[in-house]
Order: sequence, then C-alpha cells, then structure tokens
Amino acid sequence: MNTFGRIFRIHIFGESHGNFVGLTVDGCPPGIPIKIEDFKEDLLRRKSGAKGTTPRQEDDIPEIINGVHKNFSTGAPITILFKNKNTRSSDYDFKHHPRPGHADFVASEKYKSFNDDRGGGHFSGRLTLGLVAAGVIAKKIIPEIKITAKLIEAGGQTNISEVVDEAVKNGNSVGGIIECSAKNVPVGLGEPFFDSVESLISHAVFSIPGIKGIEFGSGFNAAKMKGSEHNDLIIDNNGKTKTNNSGGINGGITNGNEILFRTVVKPTSSIAIQQETFNFTSGKTEPLKIKGRHDACFALRVPVIIEAVTACVLADLNMINKTWI
Repeated sequence: MNTFGRIFRIHIFGESHGNFVGLTVDGCPPGIPIKIEDFKEDLLRRKSGAKGTTPRQEDDIPEIINGVHKNFSTGAPITILFKNKNTRSSDYDFKHHPRPGHADFVASEKYKSFNDDRGGGHFSGRLTLGLVAAGVIAKKIIPEIKITAKLIEAGGQTNISEVVDEAVKNGNSVGGIIECSAKNVPVGLGEPFFDSVESLISHAVFSIPGIKGIEFGSGFNAAKMKGSEHNDLIIDNNGKTKTNNSGGINGGITNGNEILFRTVVKPTSSIAIQQETFNFTSGKTEPLKIKGRHDACFALRVPVIIEAVTACVLADLNMINKTWI
C-alpha cells in the first residue's frame, strides 16, 4: 500500500529511475499557506552532497500541480512532482544476481518480469522525497508542535564524522540511531488499540527504507527497570511528569509530555567491497561487485524524513481528535 492516514492522507508514487517521483496529499484543510520556497529547507536536509552520501545529485525542485491556488491550499488534493534527471540505469542490472540486503530478489519473485528494477525501482529511498514534502505540509497544520530529529550515533559510535570517514575509506557502510522529539503535543491524541500513537508512528517510520527498529521513552531499557523506577510521577495538574520513561504516551494516548523515540537505520546494503552471493543464472555463489552511486551512511539523511512522517501522523491524529470532540 502506498497510502497512509485517515483524514490527512498521503499517497506516494514513482520509481528511482522513472520520470518522476511524487505524492498526493488528501485532507489538507483549506487556507494553509503553501509556497515552493517552504519546501527548500527540509528538502536540502534530505539531499545528498555531504561526505558519506551518494554522489547522485538531483534538483529536487517541487512542482505543485493542483490543490494550491494563490499560495494557499484549496481543500482539494495536493499533488507534487519531482523530476528525476540524474539517472544511470545501466549500473543496476541485478535481476539474476541480486544484491544482498536489497529488495532485488523479493521484488523479482513477487512481481516477476514486470518489476521495475532500475536503481531499486519503487523500493528506492528516492521515494522518501514525497514523505519529506508531505511532512512540510503536515508541520503547517500543527505549527504549535515542534518536531526535531537528529543522528546521535553511527556505527555504534558518537564520533559520527570519523566513523563515516572510515567507512568511505574502506568502501563499506555504517548504520545509525536517530532520536526524535515532539514537544507541545496536546493531551488526548491517539485511538486505542490499533491506532495508538506508538502504532501509527512505528507504522510510518517503518515505511522508510532501511529502518530496523524503534523504541519509545526508556525503550528496551524498561526490561531492566522496576515499576518504582519506570513509573512517571505526575507533578502538576497539566499531567507533567517527573520522568519520561513512557515517551509521552500512556495507553496509546499522548499525555502532554514530550514524545520521544529512537529508531535504528541499517548500514547501506550497496557497498564497494566485493561480496559472494548467489547467481540465479549460473546456479552458483559468485562474486558480486556493485556499481552505482550509494551512501556510505544514509542515516545522515534520514532525520528529516523521520520528522516528516511523525508530523504526518500527529497532523492526522490532531484532525481526528477535532472531529471526535
């Protein structure tokens, strides 16, 4: 499924080496100010160019084709396109010798010869461009909620720059841990059981290629704690708590404290080091040398995507909460 959300609904489309990638946002209220310039900052944060990111450079200029008139949302669906200009599809012939860690094998099995395997096709991280654009719109719907995400660890270390440099030098890759915070979240967002805030954020976060884990508040450390240590004591009539082991959520509903979670990004699967993996044509395990342009640490570009999907979830829940009340 390429659609997510109840009222504020996002639909992403496109392929890594197709003509366009993009998104359609449905359920955006009328009167939200939206200009091309509004997307620049977040799109630049996702963009490659820094050391450790892919050399593939795209303009990433959004083309708003409907749903916005005179720089305001009209209430109709908003569709935004991004042109793919810098593609090298000849680097991606892995149909019979699939890359380990990628979707090459499973996509070929599921979609057979119809699968678009140019640069990862529809499975590519290129499609996260649409998620970031949707996040820009979502943040405008909930301007009072401040969402920030940052890379706090790469390759198991906090000296991120040195770790990434080493990976580039060795033709290898590293993963990372990203921490995300949402402040000024009102009490009462979330719909138990299956639309709990944790469920929806996790669902959206795992739509980002390469995500391998998520934890809220004290996360897995909660297993080592006693109830007397983990319980967040309420200290005022607004529900503010002394600690935040719950990550700002109780019973699947926001409690007014900061939403805090961390997510794990795997190392980039495409590496310059030769790998021994199965060739379906020869029926043997053979050396595979991957060409193409890839990130040594694509976690460097993920924080803004995490922010975006979190904003989409909270904007949707905020609109659901208003209709329910």
